[in-house]
Amino acid sequence: MQLIWFRQDLRIQDHAALWYATQTDSCIAVVVLSPEQWAIHHDAPVKIDFYLRQLHSLKEQLQQLNIPLIIQQVPLWKDIPQALLNLSTAHAVQTIHANIELGVNELKRDSEVQNLLQQHEKSLKLYQDRTLFPIGSIRNKSQHPYQVFGAFKKACYEALGISLPQCYPRPIAQAPINLMIDSKVPKLAELWSNTLDADFETQWPVGEDYALQRLDDFIKNKVSYYHNERDFPHSQGTSQISAYLNIGMLSIRQCIQALFSAQQGHFLPENLGQQTWLDELLWREFYQHILYDFPQVSKHLPFKASTQYIQWRDAPEDLAAWQQGRTGIPIVDAGMRQLLATGWMHNRVRMITAMFLCKNLLIDWRLGEQWFMQHLIDGDLAANNGGWQWCASTGTDAVPYFRIFNPISQSQKFDANGDYIRKWVPELAHLDAKSIHEPFAKNANLKLNYPHPIVDLKSSRQRAIEAFKGI
Repeated sequence: MQLIWFRQDLRIQDHAALWYATQTDSCIAVVVLSPEQWAIHHDAPVKIDFYLRQLHSLKEQLQQLNIPLIIQQVPLWKDIPQALLNLSTAHAVQTIHANIELGVNELKRDSEVQNLLQQHEKSLKLYQDRTLFPIGSIRNKSQHPYQVFGAFKKACYEALGISLPQCYPRPIAQAPINLMIDSKVPKLAELWSNTLDADFETQWPVGEDYALQRLDDFIKNKVSYYHNERDFPHSQGTSQISAYLNIGMLSIRQCIQALFSAQQGHFLPENLGQQTWLDELLWREFYQHILYDFPQVSKHLPFKASTQYIQWRDAPEDLAAWQQGRTGIPIVDAGMRQLLATGWMHNRVRMITAMFLCKNLLIDWRLGEQWFMQHLIDGDLAANNGGWQWCASTGTDAVPYFRIFNPISQSQKFDANGDYIRKWVPELAHLDAKSIHEPFAKNANLKLNYPHPIVDLKSSRQRAIEAFKGI
């Protein structure tokens, strides 16, 4: 008997571990839910709810393949090795199959599972599935990992030019297994003391077919304009598939194959939109490789060791104003309110809000990273950490410390008419397209149900520059 262990890969199509698990013997499946571990990792309730809803869909898909799904609750990962040994012993399983996960805690968990299984003449086989290229395969001429995205991208382009990663075949149904299992998928409130508005289910439907349809719609109708539309938060110019990629409802290989479907699967970028979206996928790839090759980023440490000594401000009131969208900087507040209301934020606004926190407010980027993880439906350790360290000038290939976004200029450039601000900061909706970006600029006594800016942008910029010079 084979056992497939689903983790952040809730799909049946193009699934490396599932395909291998179904090739030699009868197969059963397991998902382990670890509420206490989720809390340690700051996983957002909206992300856990999304995961559980997709788990319902996965269970139905597996039933069509005659693969029973066992759902176990093991609060902490340290207890998973014994739980999986007990499960494999009870069902005469010799081999457990799973797709590799790259964080320090995930690698430690899997190593402990492997060691315990080996002591009992069983095995855990891990497969590369979350990235386009196997971890450790993209190296410079000295066989060291890349630390600069441009060089990493060039190496990826060369590899893609040789061949695009291919998708695994869809498993065929196996003979029915006489296994009495009635694993119920719990609801969020049964695992955590959290409840969510029904709006989240409407905003974020689940189902593998839906995710593939969403990807197909983006490729057919939006990708050719992506380079022009992606930076405007009021526009629907981005793919918004990050949440589906994050829990593995979609695979990265499916994205690449869809991107080049018109070229019959050959690496032939035909327009700037196509190339720009490919580069965004490769940024995701880059941060996954960084997570593995430089494990300190999994341990709340900056990639650049010297930046550990920056003197961040202890400013809880400013932090709370940022978290709740009450900073008095409209574009920042719009983004933070979008995050709270939807579990998602436009990527351009993620950069603006992040840089405002760690540069203008000079608050430790790790507090922002944690807040994002606690609220993002697509919260991914590698991408979230990489993005925050880029904005904070502490990471690999990061923005120079003296390059600090002016949120007002960013707002005027990317939300010129103020439509995004009007949607998320309705108390400013009556203002014209010029004054909405900086409502108190010409009239400090203007009566609005909206706070004055909590910080002066010019002087706070200089303060940040001096703080970085100080190290």
